[in-house]
Amino acid sequence: MTLGTYDICIIGGGINGAGIARDAAGQGLKVLLLEKGDIASATSSASSKIIHGGLRYLEHYDFNLVRKALKEREVLLDIAPHIISPLKFVLPHIPEMRNKWLIRAGLFLYDNLAKRKRIEGSKLLNIEKTPYKDDLKPAFKSTFTYGDAWCDDARLTLLNALDAKDKGATIKTRAKCEKIEQKGGHWLIHCNNNQTALAKVIINAAGPWTREFLDQNNLSKEDTPHIRLVKGSHIVIPKLYEGDHAYTLQQNDERIVFTFPYQNHFTLIGTTDVEIEKDAPVQIEKDEIDYLLNAINNAFQKQTTHKDIIWTYSGVRPLLDSGNSKASEITRDYHLRLDQTNNQHVLSIFGGKITTYRTLAEDALKTLQPVLNFKYKSWTDKSKLPGGNITKTHIEDALKTHKEWPQEMTKRLAQTYGSNVSKFNKDCGKIYDNITCEAEIKYSIENELTVTAEDFLWRRTKLGLLLKPETKEQLEKDFLQIKAKSKQND
Repeated sequence: MTLGTYDICIIGGGINGAGIARDAAGQGLKVLLLEKGDIASATSSASSKIIHGGLRYLEHYDFNLVRKALKEREVLLDIAPHIISPLKFVLPHIPEMRNKWLIRAGLFLYDNLAKRKRIEGSKLLNIEKTPYKDDLKPAFKSTFTYGDAWCDDARLTLLNALDAKDKGATIKTRAKCEKIEQKGGHWLIHCNNNQTALAKVIINAAGPWTREFLDQNNLSKEDTPHIRLVKGSHIVIPKLYEGDHAYTLQQNDERIVFTFPYQNHFTLIGTTDVEIEKDAPVQIEKDEIDYLLNAINNAFQKQTTHKDIIWTYSGVRPLLDSGNSKASEITRDYHLRLDQTNNQHVLSIFGGKITTYRTLAEDALKTLQPVLNFKYKSWTDKSKLPGGNITKTHIEDALKTHKEWPQEMTKRLAQTYGSNVSKFNKDCGKIYDNITCEAEIKYSIENELTVTAEDFLWRRTKLGLLLKPETKEQLEKDFLQIKAKSKQND
């Protein structure tokens, strides 16, 4: 079965692939995106969920990357205000690790490398005059605060894919590209479901599998970059402290560990940096758990043990091999490589970070202008992502509109779906633990490329963490029935 002929076939449904698909479809190009699993099913749903410039990258003099990321932080806050929001970070000072005035100078740069509209500037505070003294151990005498942003990484990826679809792109999940070959001036793409497609250009946005994709299709050359796979793991525990601020904790190995308020009831802690081989299991190891627990127990009065851990997740960052010996020192910037075989092109993406995915997409398409013979026009920095047209009273308006719904559920739906919450059925149907309902499941299946209960529970939402075990089990059973009914109504 053929899927048709396209200008671009994108391999990979992570943030880079979805971002390129959105931009390309908006240019009027005919776009196919193939993802072997679910949208954002790998690295793009396993990040630390920060939209940031990368404060620690200043120590490596990576000013261009920091400036670019800080500019993007403002853009993303504007185009996706329902899933990205400002977040205050508290950085307790440890004199033995970094000089106070060196940190102050770094934060001054961080404040001023790019214009800030929504993010507050940094401050140096006497910890005794702050509420943070109740959280932290008495050894801390002063602390810095600075601003960055929090993001729902899986939904950011999804919304880019959905906007691409709305603009004419074909998005196929559970569609693995088995091989590509040249045919009549096009690439012939073979998928695992006996489907094929033709495309003028392949964009290799396979993340951790970028180099593997080239190797398997005999497209690698002597100067083709290599990727270093660095695993980052996180743990989730019951709420460690009150407040909506995050902590930045300096470590003896010159790394930092973050703590974030998460899903109203939890604290998210991460991340580690462990270099792994390509076939290694992507799961947290005991020494990573010990590392993260030590980081918080050295800083907080309230102590945490292995028994307190509710959930863990790990992701693999595909970083461009820049020759650095330490994983934490490898650049987080991206590299685009355009290869030509018999006048047919493959554009491969090496590295990158979620904050700069949109500029990566712009650079990718600008690179392809002469190949596809179109004139690139920048637009994604001004166009809201689906659900992003919210007002200051958005949540209050949703509560008024849905007075009969459980209040906690309505708030969560408004925060998750933004202005698209207005598209839900007025009748919410069956309610689960007062935080989700049949109408949400149905909407997700019909509008958000949701195929399985796992897609819904762990990527479209984080209800897998919030629901009671018996409720989650019941929802998984009901999901199949709701999906069957939705198909009948198509």
